[in-house]
Amino acid sequence: MSKQTSLQMQKNKTRRLIETAVMLALATVLSVLKIAELPYGGSVTFASMLPLAIIAYRYGAGWGLLSGLVYGVIQQLLGLKNLSYFTTWYSIVAIIMLDYLIAFAVIGLCGMFRKLKSQPAGMVLGAVFACIVRYICHVASGATVWAGLSIPTKDAMLYSLVYNATYMIPETLVLLIAAYFISSKLDFRGDQIAPYKAPEGKSVVSNLVWIGGVAIIGAIAFDVVTLFKNLQNAETGKFDITGLGSLEVWDWISMAIVTVLAIALAVVVMVLAKKNRQMKNGQNG
Repeated sequence: MSKQTSLQMQKNKTRRLIETAVMLALATVLSVLKIAELPYGGSVTFASMLPLAIIAYRYGAGWGLLSGLVYGVIQQLLGLKNLSYFTTWYSIVAIIMLDYLIAFAVIGLCGMFRKLKSQPAGMVLGAVFACIVRYICHVASGATVWAGLSIPTKDAMLYSLVYNATYMIPETLVLLIAAYFISSKLDFRGDQIAPYKAPEGKSVVSNLVWIGGVAIIGAIAFDVVTLFKNLQNAETGKFDITGLGSLEVWDWISMAIVTVLAIALAVVVMVLAKKNRQMKNGQNG
């Protein structure tokens, strides 16, 4: 191995470590900035998983899993108070593993589809897969360790499936939108990040049509989260429809704003896509 090759390898390793450290810090900051937060754990953030998804896509699932594991440790330190609800060592270990270490390590799976020709498709598919696995981790934790505490013992699995879906669905949708947008603008596959060039025959505008539908679904999910946080009785842990009466004015306003913005985005994207198709048809004609 030549000295020049050795220096280049060292440079690449250093760049990887620096990028990972920066992305871990950014992900931690974004995890604190919450769009919505459920009273018994779980929240919707401003795409806090995105920085780690980018690292996983740039350097592969192996490095991504390691980075996600480090992020899980950071999240565990931020959520130490959750361990105070348990007295047995095996319950504490289960919470640490399922709700933190494994749940966040799997973000590294976002790099599984980096070999696909279309970078946005690879990023989105990886993000979907990672979020599904993370959701499974939280459901398993809720149906076992948290049963009898924040989740009713009766029908714990069903309740855990619903409860964790109320924040994981919008969290996933926010990540997908952010991942698609940034991966359609920047190319993360080379040594240096550069502007992304879509494969021949692909139209970025037409490919964004589905985002309109995602935005609508995301708005609905956000509304569900906002409503759900007032539907769980603090004493029994069960659903209580009378909790809707405790919703504040800002809750209704925020739901209205999110819903209107989602509809507006869907309309704008569809109009742009239609014009783009008309322009192409005119050129072909």
